[in-house]
Amino acid sequence: MIKSMLISANRETVIGGPELIASWQADEQSTLWLDLDNLDLAQEKKILTEFNCHPLAIADAQGERHPPKIELFKDYIFILYRGLVANDESLRFGHLPISMFIGKRLLITRHAQSSLAINELFNANSEKFLKRSPVHMALRLFHRSCGFYLEELFTFEEELEKIEDAFQLSGNDHMMKQITLYRSQLVKIRRTFNYHVNIGDTLRVLVDDEDTDLITDKENHSVNDLRERLDRLLSLSQMYYDICGDLINGYMSVTSHQLNATMRVLTVITALFVPLTFLAGIYGMNFENIPELKAEYGYFILLALMMLISIVLLIVFKKKRWL
Repeated sequence: MIKSMLISANRETVIGGPELIASWQADEQSTLWLDLDNLDLAQEKKILTEFNCHPLAIADAQGERHPPKIELFKDYIFILYRGLVANDESLRFGHLPISMFIGKRLLITRHAQSSLAINELFNANSEKFLKRSPVHMALRLFHRSCGFYLEELFTFEEELEKIEDAFQLSGNDHMMKQITLYRSQLVKIRRTFNYHVNIGDTLRVLVDDEDTDLITDKENHSVNDLRERLDRLLSLSQMYYDICGDLINGYMSVTSHQLNATMRVLTVITALFVPLTFLAGIYGMNFENIPELKAEYGYFILLALMMLISIVLLIVFKKKRWL
């Protein structure tokens, strides 16, 4: 599907389809936002080529697993970032690569599925952003996509606090498995946020770059605002990752301590019965000449000896705090 938002020379807004491209081409004072939503790749490539997009940028935009990036061309800025198409409480975000070709009078967005941020901002209420400049509209899109991530991370923070409290009371293997899953998801999210922070850093450099007028110091505040949000996402994901790691290490320490306590008890029991078993083995042998066996009180003496050995060992273990 192709959607278009046209800001005419007299600052009027028109929302429609591909028919607005001709109007934009005829009016050099107009601004166009062209959204390519789940188009056939050949048709999409044809449209992007007609707008003089670089073949390498088109290939990156249509790639299935290309990492987020930003690149400056002569007539436009190319940004590829990961937005959201869906998410759930397990941090399994439905990442959606969104490509933006940002020119002086043109913004082209390309995505293979419906985008939460674009669906929210592609309406008459957002025309003020496009009227300011295409790059400002692009920054707002990126900022809103980060907002969806932020909302989900705050929801996850509440869930993580509940898990922490429950873990302290009665941690178990099920909770351990859940936390390990969260930690794995946070590794992937943190990798994405690292890429996004690099994009934010490059945007800051481009604002001060006198060799391009595609983005100027007029967008300095918007870029800084976006960069702060990107930093916050990265720091939150790192903090949650560390918390999950601490919970896992704490659980492993408690489990190891419990296992050590169990092994200590078993070791004490074994140590008690080794001398008793030794004595029982000696006097259980079938030699005909064992003088002690003929003693009148030999049985009771042996029991008393076994009891004495056990008591002495228990006292020794107690003094060494093994019990």
